[in-house]
Amino acid sequence: MGRLFGTDGVRGVANADLTAELALGLSVAAAHVLGEAGGFEGHRPVAVVGRDPRASGEFLEAAVVAGLASAGVDVLRVGVLPTPAVAYLTGVLGADLGVMLSASHNAMPDNGIKFFARGGHKLADELENAIEARYTEYAACAGERGEGAGWERPIGAGVGRVRSYDEGFDQYVAHLIGVLPNRLDGLKVVLDEAHGAAARVSPEAFARAGAEVVTIGAEPDGLNINDGCGSTHLGLLRAAVVQHGADLGIAHDGDADRCLAVDHTGAEVDGDQILAVLALAMRERGALRSDTVVATVMSNLGFKLAMEREGLEFVQTAVGDRYVLEAMKEHGYALGGEQSGHVIILDHATTGDGTLTGLMLAARIASTGRTLADLAAVMERLPQVLINVPDVDKSRVGTSAELASAVAEAERELGSTGRVLLRPSGTEPLVRVMVEAADIDQARSVGGRLADVVKSSLG
Repeated sequence: MGRLFGTDGVRGVANADLTAELALGLSVAAAHVLGEAGGFEGHRPVAVVGRDPRASGEFLEAAVVAGLASAGVDVLRVGVLPTPAVAYLTGVLGADLGVMLSASHNAMPDNGIKFFARGGHKLADELENAIEARYTEYAACAGERGEGAGWERPIGAGVGRVRSYDEGFDQYVAHLIGVLPNRLDGLKVVLDEAHGAAARVSPEAFARAGAEVVTIGAEPDGLNINDGCGSTHLGLLRAAVVQHGADLGIAHDGDADRCLAVDHTGAEVDGDQILAVLALAMRERGALRSDTVVATVMSNLGFKLAMEREGLEFVQTAVGDRYVLEAMKEHGYALGGEQSGHVIILDHATTGDGTLTGLMLAARIASTGRTLADLAAVMERLPQVLINVPDVDKSRVGTSAELASAVAEAERELGSTGRVLLRPSGTEPLVRVMVEAADIDQARSVGGRLADVVKSSLG
């Protein structure tokens, strides 16, 4: 797998790349690294462990729990819950670490492991590097005990204890309802749960907040997660919103840390537009600290122009919600996110939370009486083309002379009316080619040519 940790934990094909042995070893390594970082000093450590409904999550959860308990960590198994719920519970329960088993929007054969530190925060790069290094030590000394293995195995009463924590569902839903600025009475909402981790949570939260709820993609069987539904496949949601005459539709991914939407006509409302709507709502409530929104270099140029027009500051980061979060925490900003629908409302969540985002978006519609289409019109999306080029050596994106020449030529052609961005995916074996231009035909033409060069030069 090369470096184990990507931009969002460790991912791979379950039982091929991501094995039970790897999950167990990483959990042991995480327990020891976080303990040495001062997290467990003077008390018996506790971990919260959750997962999405993938079939492989069952055996991977067992491996993670075994690894943690063997390292002397008590484990609270919260079952199938969204990633942000695991992060929230890690914080509110005062746990020393959290573990989420999910591959987010990836297809069912994949799975992943995300670690959270005390407070429910994602790990810094240096901690992930330390865990990976410790896992390498552990794997080399598997079966040994004592100094040669790099750690001392607890015995007797020192081993961790494991119990189910079913209260987590209601605690998380109550939290979501408790932070809403207003109720959703009178709204009809279609929710596409991607047959994923929020299949129970999201409909329950929207219903308790007063909305009339229609659900699709809410029958996970372990094999159908993200299969033609959810935030990566909006066709079913568009049709359902129109069919039911709903005010809006909300789509989650497999672990429900992201949210995309469609308006009452079935038109998509992406993460940039959601950020814009929420930014104005939060400024109105006095909750948008420093009148600043944080987003990534993938955000549409139209978002930046809209924020400038509204008198709001716009801070850009590298791609990945972890980098958005780092900038928010460093400077005390309250709102940030990605075009893909990862939206972080830092006063109420430590990571992207798709259910919370959807609730806040619906609350804005309910409080203003305006349609989502009208609210989202605050920004005009410039034509943007995103092409994924698979099966290439993504590590050479920054070193290929042929590719650099092609990018320079594209930038000359676009001039000041567009831009080009190439980046290796942090979670999949592919390179993403993004082109913005004054019109869609030019964006498609330039994007297609660059994708061909990526394939020929890095294939």
